[in-house]
Amino acid sequence: MNQSGEPVTLLRDCNAIAIPSGIATILPKDTEVLITQALGNTFTVNDHGRLLRIAGADADALGKTRVTTLQSKPESHLLFEVDLEQVKAQLRTCYDPEIPVNIVDLGLIYHLSCETLLDGRQMVRITMTLTAAGCGMGPVLADDIRQKVLTVPGVDLVDVKVVYDPPWSREMMSDAAKLQLGML
Repeated sequence: MNQSGEPVTLLRDCNAIAIPSGIATILPKDTEVLITQALGNTFTVNDHGRLLRIAGADADALGKTRVTTLQSKPESHLLFEVDLEQVKAQLRTCYDPEIPVNIVDLGLIYHLSCETLLDGRQMVRITMTLTAAGCGMGPVLADDIRQKVLTVPGVDLVDVKVVYDPPWSREMMSDAAKLQLGML
């Protein structure tokens, strides 16, 4: 099997998530893997044909420096109106672990809105889908989205709903994504 990627040997035991099942596992120290994707502060590795996602928090196990993309919010967040363009910018740092395109350009985001709750907090609601209905990575991607969107000024809560209707299709991808993947 000819796989392209950067070969690395794990420097320590490392948490990982199997793709596409979403099942958590531990890769032991000294395991040799290929880094096939390093986007959005996560890594996709190939462990002898098995694809796994490694969080940026474990970058050191791969001999990489952790890249911090999350920003801290000001303490008096109630003074900010949520800028949905900033939310979209954060969503563009979330990637499908098998496809090197962010979830916005991939067409996985169906709906994005913000509402003010009765107590004055701002909730961002996101409706999204996955490229395949049987993919177990939905909870992993939803958690990644929550963590990143919560860094946007004014955002207090994030509700991510994963739906499968309408089903995702390649036509939902942006032209930039299609060009990047050689589909144009």
